[in-house]
Amino acid sequence: MKKIHWDLIILDTIFLSTTGRRELFIKNAKRVHFLKHTDAIKVALPQDEFLNMDLLCDFINEFGINHVFSVAPESEWPVIYRTVNFQEVKFHKVLTGYVDDSLIKKVDRLARHMPGQRSIDIGYRAYRIPFWLGRHSALKLKIGDVFKEKAPRRGLVVDISTRDEDIIIGDDWYRFLLRCKYQLGVEGGASILDWDGTYRKKTEDYLAQHPQATFEEVEKACFPDADGTLKHFAISPRHLECCLTKTCQVLVEGNYDGVLAPGKHYIELKRDFSNLDEVLDIIARDELRGEITTRASQDIVESGKYTYKSFANYIIDNSLTNFAPRSRSSWSAIWQSIIYYWMLLGDKLSWLIIALGFTLWKQLLPVIPLSLQRRVRRLTLDEATK
Repeated sequence: MKKIHWDLIILDTIFLSTTGRRELFIKNAKRVHFLKHTDAIKVALPQDEFLNMDLLCDFINEFGINHVFSVAPESEWPVIYRTVNFQEVKFHKVLTGYVDDSLIKKVDRLARHMPGQRSIDIGYRAYRIPFWLGRHSALKLKIGDVFKEKAPRRGLVVDISTRDEDIIIGDDWYRFLLRCKYQLGVEGGASILDWDGTYRKKTEDYLAQHPQATFEEVEKACFPDADGTLKHFAISPRHLECCLTKTCQVLVEGNYDGVLAPGKHYIELKRDFSNLDEVLDIIARDELRGEITTRASQDIVESGKYTYKSFANYIIDNSLTNFAPRSRSSWSAIWQSIIYYWMLLGDKLSWLIIALGFTLWKQLLPVIPLSLQRRVRRLTLDEATK
């Protein structure tokens, strides 16, 4: 790999997300130190742009990254990337996820084997977001708690949980969406920028001593006046999945990257829940669901605007503008093809190992103590925090 003259090198989300674990990211950066000296166009695809950004900014500067495709709002870039020279590095706005053609086929196949009638009026799953992400993330729990209490009073059937042990993974998640008429949701992201991980460490240390502390108590002790200094809010893959399964969304008001529009693609819930009764009335009458889900499917899924293919083309088009590819010998082309397919095979094997691990985990669940299950889930969710 070191001897190949690449035109374009993409450092993807999986690699860059290890900034959440400082030691691991520093170790990984050392393993790819040779990239500093290549003259290829270098692209970074970060996502968790609210934690340990000092590491990512240093990496961008040190490795000579040319393009950053950010999921954060453009207004937040000067705050998040405060030490990066915007004259030398070009920034582009992208989404946290896109529609996969293979997923469209999978959902169609699952839908054919599902009963025609959706049995759940309102469904929702969320895990307990760390306090150090800020007050915005607390909405993910609040919306679930409020609807779980209020909706059954209207005779609505709900399947709502914020317990770790009720998290749904794999194809079961799509089956769950296909059983639901409505799904609740909030923009992903954070309202605190934890520049060097200080807030996270303080919070975890404080909660170790005060496990029952409220958000307000932790905020006062660990990050006073920090909440609201960042507005890193974005649409999440879950919102696109609901469009795919034609599950009507009830979303807390927000921008949703301009992809979803209130009243058109979802039912809007005010941030202060002031229109909660009105929203529950709309759900109970169930007159708008078909119109909203059809429009969301057409605009988001069928339009092809938000596919991974369009995402890949967007990266290539913006990264290689005015770039002249190198001339290569036929032997060089053959050698690079061999390397490419070898790397592709390695990638597929890695995902196969992960899939087998999940399958084994589900088979062992009945004999694993609940306390250990919760511990493993927390560790997994901590690595996947958005």
